[in-house]
Amino acid sequence: MNLFDIILINPILNIMVAIYQLLSAMHVPSALGFSIILLTIVIRLILYPLMHQSLRQQKKMQQLTPHINKLKEKHKNDAKRLQMEQMALFKEHGVNPAAGCLVMIIQIPILISLYQVLLGSVCLTAKGAHSLCLPTTGAVNERLYFDWLKLHHMWNTTFFGLSLGKSPWPLLVQQAGYGILLVAVLTGVLQLIQSRMMMAPASEQPKKEKGKKDEPDFATAFQTQSMYLLPIMVGFFSATLPFGLSLYWNTLTIFGIIQQYLVSGWGGLVDWFPFLKKAENN
Repeated sequence: MNLFDIILINPILNIMVAIYQLLSAMHVPSALGFSIILLTIVIRLILYPLMHQSLRQQKKMQQLTPHINKLKEKHKNDAKRLQMEQMALFKEHGVNPAAGCLVMIIQIPILISLYQVLLGSVCLTAKGAHSLCLPTTGAVNERLYFDWLKLHHMWNTTFFGLSLGKSPWPLLVQQAGYGILLVAVLTGVLQLIQSRMMMAPASEQPKKEKGKKDEPDFATAFQTQSMYLLPIMVGFFSATLPFGLSLYWNTLTIFGIIQQYLVSGWGGLVDWFPFLKKAENN
């Protein structure tokens, strides 16, 4: 057993099994599916302070964009002076450009571990289907810290009749019909909403000077393209990966939307739905 398993995967697995045992004792149907949802919420609550700090730094950076653009125009021929002026601006407004990246770096191993635990859980009964699968209850029990957590029988890997270990494509043919594809669509739509909320609304973006040609902004163009490309990719993966992982990703995204709203409101989403701006102001 490697260090990554000991530090991250095993603790997350123990939390999920504890939630599962609690739900099972309460006779909650589809206990494993709800365990995935609750585990995702627990992990996001643990990461909440870090993510909150990252979002606040992102919001401050958006607010400083007009000032940064002015500095770039003023010192376009002096890269050293531009860097000094930018650092002074960041210091004045309490912004640390590296803070957001550091927070994301800390989160990535935790989210990867969560993904591996969930993938192994939903394909528990599919021996050899994936290298991360846990083929027997013994494979789970040997990773648990307490005897009262140990599984006495294989848990049910269905969520209201749908297999958590199968992707929507086979479920479409075997069980659910075309309605299951709505899961992939919902996953992509939720990701699009979150991506749009992370952008500043048009009213807060720097206005172009009259008579001045628009210069291509690589960062803005990349952000815009990513806003549409990422939801398409996430939706595609949702249609091809196990259904249980869609529960995880949608829960993660909904939590992210709520946290994004608490930090910076609806963001760029008000450009698409102006009534949100009015509701936000009331």
